[in-house]
Amino acid sequence: MKTMTIKCTATVLIASALLFSCKKEKSSPSGCDISVTGLSGSYKLTALQYRESATATPVDYLTYLEDCEKDDIMELKSNGTYTYHDAGTVCQEQTVDHGTWEVKGNTLTSDGKLQGTIASYDCKTLVYYVEGALTKGDKLTYTMVKQ
Repeated sequence: MKTMTIKCTATVLIASALLFSCKKEKSSPSGCDISVTGLSGSYKLTALQYRESATATPVDYLTYLEDCEKDDIMELKSNGTYTYHDAGTVCQEQTVDHGTWEVKGNTLTSDGKLQGTIASYDCKTLVYYVEGALTKGDKLTYTMVKQ
């Protein structure tokens, strides 16, 4: 009887160890992949950070934008086109820009304002950066939130 209890206990322990030791791979929520379709939507710039070098203290560049520029919307369309327009507080010279955009791997490219390497995307917040934006070794990081 004692061996039967030991065998049952050992079987339960081994099964539990196997069951709980397996880690489920995290997958992107449906439609949240880094692709033209997955990234499509309207975005507002919520953070703009500049580092002169990898060891430099980051500087908040969003404070250097005019208030009327801080609420502008970048609409990325699933057909590979975009529209950048002045929204909310309107600047004296209204800005409307149209063009094309694409994603290859983690790289965003366009014929206009959208360029860089995607650092993260969670279906709501898109973070991308440009290295060598102003000088060699610097990094400009954009954080855009889906509207």
